[in-house]
Amino acid sequence: MNPVIIFEVYQEEDGGFVAECLTEDIFTQGDDWEALRVHVSEAVKGYYFDQPSCPNVKLHLVKEEILVIQ
Repeated sequence: MNPVIIFEVYQEEDGGFVAECLTEDIFTQGDDWEALRVHVSEAVKGYYFDQPSCPNVKLHLVKEEILVIQ
């Protein structure tokens, strides 16, 4: 079984997405969710180019919200 690496994903104000791997120095972005998936896949393949296989990837969408407590 391949190990799993986790990316935290944030949505930017313009609607695009930014992804950052929590355990490796891998960062990427995409204009929409499908583009982000493609870019993450390419970035992971590039990072592990010299390995016999790549880990599985888990995308974790982080929703930022400010709560005003009165």
